[in-house]
Amino acid sequence: MHILEPTADGSATLFVPSLNEHYHSVKGARTEAEHTYIRMALEASRATEPRVLEVGLGTGLNAWLSLCTARCTGRTLHYTAVELHPLTWDEVQPLGYSNHPLFRALHEAPWDAAENFIDLQFGFRKLHVNLLSWLPTAPSDAFDVVYFDAFAPEKQPELWTASVFAHLYRLLSPGGCLTTYCAKGVVRRTLQEVGFTVERLPGPPGGKREMLRGNKLDSVTSDKSF
Repeated sequence: MHILEPTADGSATLFVPSLNEHYHSVKGARTEAEHTYIRMALEASRATEPRVLEVGLGTGLNAWLSLCTARCTGRTLHYTAVELHPLTWDEVQPLGYSNHPLFRALHEAPWDAAENFIDLQFGFRKLHVNLLSWLPTAPSDAFDVVYFDAFAPEKQPELWTASVFAHLYRLLSPGGCLTTYCAKGVVRRTLQEVGFTVERLPGPPGGKREMLRGNKLDSVTSDKSF
């Protein structure tokens, strides 16, 4: 069961009692998503047609904001979302993020199908899989941007490991980046351990003081094996 709750910027989120965790920051769901994933990741990408991997589709807010960005800029995106526990449309619709038919299309797109262009600038693919099982099978250099939006490390510790980040580093193209709302020192050090060059960036307005961006430099390759 999920509970609808307002956040400080007027947008809503869902609370998960079983995890004692929210899907988004209570200091501003939309504000955090726009800052952490759109401004600091998607807009920072130098790729002509960025290939985005989202770890945790959740409510679809990050995907929706990415689609809106593509429509506004005319920049084509290829978007893949991995989610083990999908939400239903009936759970998402009360959040009120958008009444646009394309937002509903994101949630009603088939799982585990080929990329589908639900808009001229937005190719979309959803994978209903366990990230830990899928990562070793994913091809190298397949993505330019990773939105790492898993639940907090204390809630899903198995997703914040060196093994997971090493695979994500491998999946990124040279010059690609990974962003996360979490700025904990242990996460920063783990990203660095597997090869990322890590930046501590200002967090979203009204939210956390810092966030992290891990970069895969053009001239750097990781020889880490996990």
